[in-house]
Amino acid sequence: MRTSRTAGVALLAALLVPVTACSSTSTSQPNGNDEPHKVVVFAASSLTDAFTAIGKAYEQSHRRTTVTFSFAGSSDLVQQVRQGAPADVIATASTTTMDQASDELARPAEPFARNKLVIVTAPGNPMHIESLADLARSGVIVVLAAQGVPAGDYARQALGDAHVTVHPKSLEDNVRGVLTKVELGEADAGVVYATDALAAGKKVDSTPIPNAPIATYPIGAVNDDGKGFVDFVLSSRAQQILARYGFLAP
Repeated sequence: MRTSRTAGVALLAALLVPVTACSSTSTSQPNGNDEPHKVVVFAASSLTDAFTAIGKAYEQSHRRTTVTFSFAGSSDLVQQVRQGAPADVIATASTTTMDQASDELARPAEPFARNKLVIVTAPGNPMHIESLADLARSGVIVVLAAQGVPAGDYARQALGDAHVTVHPKSLEDNVRGVLTKVELGEADAGVVYATDALAAGKKVDSTPIPNAPIATYPIGAVNDDGKGFVDFVLSSRAQQILARYGFLAP
């Protein structure tokens, strides 16, 4: 009788082993959050430095996730998204441009940062440009962002409010193009965001523009894959990174 009972216990234990092993294997398998994941973010060129840092922070806090960026002028990004470009997130430098992509978003866009306009010149400001009015002086070579590019539209609004007429040498596709022209000495001055001047460091001098419009930056998820990154940008951690790069709170 003892032998039969012992054999029964042994048989029961043997039957339980594969069940336990199967359960252990199941819980150790990667779940959906552990699978490799890629997030594609389309962002305004003025966000290049800040979003690169935010992308690294997001990857650190989200296991096996890779963030890739496409930086360009906001209007170009909106056009690409509307044409079906494979973006998960879009962040622009104005609500006007974002409104044009509203039908492509998985949920309404939200503001996440603001930015000021400044005049950038060569180091030392050799042309002594102190205000928007100085951009209209004879012999001053000015570059602006093109129409439809938020930095250019904000600049034209500021010039109009100041009753200043400027004939730019060129109109750039994005604000970083304006900055580059001044850095290379191809222009005496340009109107960019304060964050661009900060990123350029000693390559340019900057002059504030009193009463200039403040740029508002919205961000939206194009699909469900982008919602996590959008939430992260709105979080306190990402907001601290944006502040470090000179952006104002939304």
